[in-house]
Amino acid sequence: MALQTHPAPPSMADGGHEMFAWLRAMREEHPVREDEYGVFHVYRHADVLAVSADPAVFSSDLSRLRPDSSALSEEILSVIDPPLHRKLRRLVSQAFTPRTVSELQPRIVELAGQLLDAVEGDEFDLVGDFAYPLPVIVIAELLGVPAEDRTLFRSWSDRMLSMQVDDPVDMQFGDDAGEDYERLVKEPLKEMHAYLQEHVDDRRANPGDDLISRLVAAEVEGERLTDRQIVEFGALLLMAGHVSTSLLLGNTVLCLEENPQVAAELRADVSLVPAVIEEVLRFRPPITLMARVTTQEVTVGGVTIPANRMVTPSLLSANHDERVFAEPGRFDLRRGNNQQVAFGHGIHYCLGGPLARLEGKIALEALLRRFSDIRITPGAELKFHRDGLFGARSLPVTVTRA
Repeated sequence: MALQTHPAPPSMADGGHEMFAWLRAMREEHPVREDEYGVFHVYRHADVLAVSADPAVFSSDLSRLRPDSSALSEEILSVIDPPLHRKLRRLVSQAFTPRTVSELQPRIVELAGQLLDAVEGDEFDLVGDFAYPLPVIVIAELLGVPAEDRTLFRSWSDRMLSMQVDDPVDMQFGDDAGEDYERLVKEPLKEMHAYLQEHVDDRRANPGDDLISRLVAAEVEGERLTDRQIVEFGALLLMAGHVSTSLLLGNTVLCLEENPQVAAELRADVSLVPAVIEEVLRFRPPITLMARVTTQEVTVGGVTIPANRMVTPSLLSANHDERVFAEPGRFDLRRGNNQQVAFGHGIHYCLGGPLARLEGKIALEALLRRFSDIRITPGAELKFHRDGLFGARSLPVTVTRA
């Protein structure tokens, strides 16, 4: 059978509205779509949940596609399957507990205030001056690495996020990406791993009260994490943790800009902040897709997917599925539907989700206290991320101080 062709997905340049319409058409007409690279995209909420809840059939081990590739490691929590995943998650969870997250609240409040104190004038970049440094400093202090190194962290992040590869399989492995992949992905990864390894070595000799020390000491049934596993988790937390919160904050301001009546309600009743954060996560989730590999032939949404094919469930599309969310294109503070999947589903549900929610809540409350009005600067050209991320790279805002 000849491969069906479909209109290419639009860019996010308009804040995602063209994409929302395109995804609606996909959910209706092609709920499971094979693209020109042989990757299967899954768009409906129920199918996204089904894929993410079945690791035996939809594996997170992307090295199945390229067994000879060294780009991915079984040490990375996000790309392994049970039973190893279960063991690693138990060990990591022993150190990264709900109590660990809740105890960060006073420090996050303090940092948010300090960052806003440093803002001069009535115009600034919400991402560069606030939404990026806040979670990076929090995670650096949590891990026990110098927060002053955040310019180094950003250089790694910016280089890796600038990599653009059309084929999702090549994007994972760097095939045919040549010098760009080496320079933009492999080099910063090596630098980050070497940096974190130095801190792991130090904590083994001089344990402290930070997360790296707790990861070094974590033990379940006589087993401990290896250096590589600690380094990989630290790298995952440093990268994914700051990206998620940074994009969440930018997307919150964008949603409030588009919905002035919601902004007015929020200012009149700040207890609505958690509901706003939850609806932003649904409407504009920071991470838009997952990646899985089929271990056997399987049928999803009436489409047969062969074994050893990449499957990318769309978190963004699932969060806009009319079958689950009434009027999904409307930003609704009182939706009361907690079935959004911004932080994933199943065994790989994001460990950092509670921290991102807490940071988002505190940051939004700080912005509301400090400024009586926040608007995206008129005429500002917003450049959005691509390849699985939803959010502006920078967000110039004009504010009125309270």
